Amino acid sequence: MVSDNQTLDKVYTAKNHEELMDAYKDWASDYDTDTVDRFGYVAHIASAEALDKALDNKDACILDAGCGTGLVGEELAKKGYGKIDALDYSKEMLDEAEAKKVYQAHIHADLSKPLEMDDNHYDAVVCTGTFTYGHVKADAFDELVRITRPSGVVCFTIREGAYEDYGYRQRMIELEQKQAWELIGMHDTDYLKNEGVTCKMCTYRVLA
Repeated sequence: MVSDNQTLDKVYTAKNHEELMDAYKDWASDYDTDTVDRFGYVAHIASAEALDKALDNKDACILDAGCGTGLVGEELAKKGYGKIDALDYSKEMLDEAEAKKVYQAHIHADLSKPLEMDDNHYDAVVCTGTFTYGHVKADAFDELVRITRPSGVVCFTIREGAYEDYGYRQRMIELEQKQAWELIGMHDTDYLKNEGVTCKMCTYRVLA
């Protein structure tokens, strides 16, 4: 899918990880201003609200997977969460996230590959803006489940259009059938408000 915006196009039409990282490298310093102010990005707020609704412990150890510049972390910090780690493949975006001073650890890693983390490492994982065009594929769900403890929460957005086209929905159902996780809630919400783009807001409870 191609938008009317050249900045977004460069990100969503990246043909490989190198092109995607080049796009984010160029965009990192202006990302917050562009996404929030120009495009009306609000998915970070919806994600923090969905995760907060599913958790009952402000001391929960949370991974912000594909953290970008740390907008979700900021929202979670406002809600009283203090044990949050940041993970992103773009070093430049991770540096921007670190500057926000809301994360305990800053992990440079690729969500499209197995993570060097123990099983059941986190109480919750939030992943916003990552399951979309030109980004991380559906098999990454398996890793998010693996690193989340049983009865923990995985909360993520999937951009409209990509939901069916990229096999995300199919993999979500397969993991339900395998009893790896169970659906807590899913609803449509604004993603880029000024661009008229929406996303699925999905929350799952890990079973095994």
